[in-house]
Amino acid sequence: MKRYFFTYILLLAGFVANAQHHMADSAKMKMPTAKPTQHKMPMNMDKMKKDSMKHAMPMDMPGMKMNMDTMKHTMPMSMSSMYSPDLPMSRDGSGTSWLPDASPMYAYMKHSNGWMSMLHFNQFVRYNVQDIFKAGSRGGHHFDAPNMIMGMTQRKVGKNGLFGINAMLSFDPFLVGNAGYPLLYQTGESYKGQKLVDRQHPHDLFAELSLSYNQHLAKNTDAYVSVGYPGEPALGPPVFMHRLSGMSNPDAPLTHHYADATHITFGVTTLGFRYKNVKLEGSAFTGREPDEHRYDFDPTKFDSYSLRLSYNPSREWALQVSNGWIHSPEDLEPQQNVDRFTASAIHTKMLDDHSYIATSLVYGQNHYSDNGKTLPSALLESTLQLSKAAIYTRYEFVRKDAEELDLHALYPTNPNFNINAFTLGTNRIIGTFKNTDVRLGLQGTVNFSPTQLHTLYGTAPVGFEVYLRVSPSMM
Repeated sequence: MKRYFFTYILLLAGFVANAQHHMADSAKMKMPTAKPTQHKMPMNMDKMKKDSMKHAMPMDMPGMKMNMDTMKHTMPMSMSSMYSPDLPMSRDGSGTSWLPDASPMYAYMKHSNGWMSMLHFNQFVRYNVQDIFKAGSRGGHHFDAPNMIMGMTQRKVGKNGLFGINAMLSFDPFLVGNAGYPLLYQTGESYKGQKLVDRQHPHDLFAELSLSYNQHLAKNTDAYVSVGYPGEPALGPPVFMHRLSGMSNPDAPLTHHYADATHITFGVTTLGFRYKNVKLEGSAFTGREPDEHRYDFDPTKFDSYSLRLSYNPSREWALQVSNGWIHSPEDLEPQQNVDRFTASAIHTKMLDDHSYIATSLVYGQNHYSDNGKTLPSALLESTLQLSKAAIYTRYEFVRKDAEELDLHALYPTNPNFNINAFTLGTNRIIGTFKNTDVRLGLQGTVNFSPTQLHTLYGTAPVGFEVYLRVSPSMM
C-alpha cells in the first residue's frame, strides 16, 4: 500500500501543478489599451444632459470604447450549471442533484476554446482507530487515504444547447484496500463472499463517467438527459463526499446505504425537466451495487427506477424528496429487492467571504421485499468554516436488524437494533500552495450501542481519527 500511496501522491502533485498552470493562463485578462484622443466638450448643455443619461457608462466616450469581442475571449467566464445555463455551477451536487446556490466552491477552473472546465478533489491521509478503549470485540485500526478526484467540462451547442462531460475517479482500491476501512456499525456490499460489517467498502476506481445534454426550452425552463457508465440516478441527496456539511469528515455515514449509496451505478439514464427553481427527474438504472472487483466495469441491466422532486426556495436552501425501486442491490442476497425513500434539506449561509455554516438534514428508509421490514435512518450534520479553522458535527440514527449486521446466527428471530452515533471534529489550514489547502484535523465518534449488543460492541465504543486533508482552496 505504501508504494501505491507515494506513487499516487506524486501523480496528484503533478496533476495539481498542471491544472494550476492552465488556470493561471486562463485568468490573464488582456485589456485593450485606450489611446488618448483630443475632443471638444459639447457646448449644448441640454444635449450634454441627454447624452450623459443615455450613455451612463464611460465606455462609450471617445478614446475609451472597449472592444467587447476582445473582452469575451480574454476575460475568464463563470461556469454555469451542467444542466442549465440559467443556473450557477454552485447549485450542482453529485450526479444531477442540487445544492444551495450560496454554496462556495473548492475547485480549479479553466476556459479554453469554448470549453469551460473544472477540477475538484478531496484527499485524506489518516490513522483511524475504532473502539479505541476496547469496549467490545468489533473494533479495528487502519492507516489509509480515502480520496476522490472529479473533473467536468461543458460547452454551448448552438444557441440553446449545453453539452457536458463528468468524470470521477477514486483511488480507494489502492489507498484503502478492497476490504475497506474499519467503521463500527457500518454495513453494505461484500468482500470474498462475506458481508462487509463494521467496515466501509472502498469506492470503485471509475466512480463516474457520464455525458449530459441540456436544451433551453423557454425562459426559466430546461429539459435534459444524462447517461452514465457508471453514474448516479435521481435518488437521494447529493452524496456525502459532495455535501459541504460533511466534506471534512473522512467517514461515510452509517446511513449511506439508506439514502445515497446509489451514487456509483453501472448503467443509468436520467431525464429531467426544470421550471424556475423546481425540477422533476426520473431514472432507469442498474440496481446491483458494485462488486468487489474495483477496477472493472460491471454488467448493465437497467432493472431499477427512481423519481426525484427538487426545490430550491432561495439561494440558501435545497430541498428534495425521492423514491427508488431497486432490484437486487446486494450480491449475497440476489432475491431481495429494496424500495428506498429519501427526503433532505440542505442549508448554506455565508458569514463573510471566507466563512460559512453548512447544514444537512437527511432522512432515508429501506423497505425490504423478503421480510417486509421498513428500516429508517436520520442524519444531521453541520460544518462551521471560519477563515482557517473548521468545526463539524454529525449525528446519526439508524435501525438495522440482525441480518443487516450479519448476526442472524446469534439472533435467529432477526430483531431490530436502534443505533445512535455522534461525531465531533475539527481541522485547520496549516499551509496553502498554488490555491491548494493542506489541513490538519482530528475527530472522535461515540457510538451508543443498543442493550442487546453490549457484549459485542460495549456500551459506547469510541472511534478516533487524526488526518491530513488536501483539497483546492475556496474559489
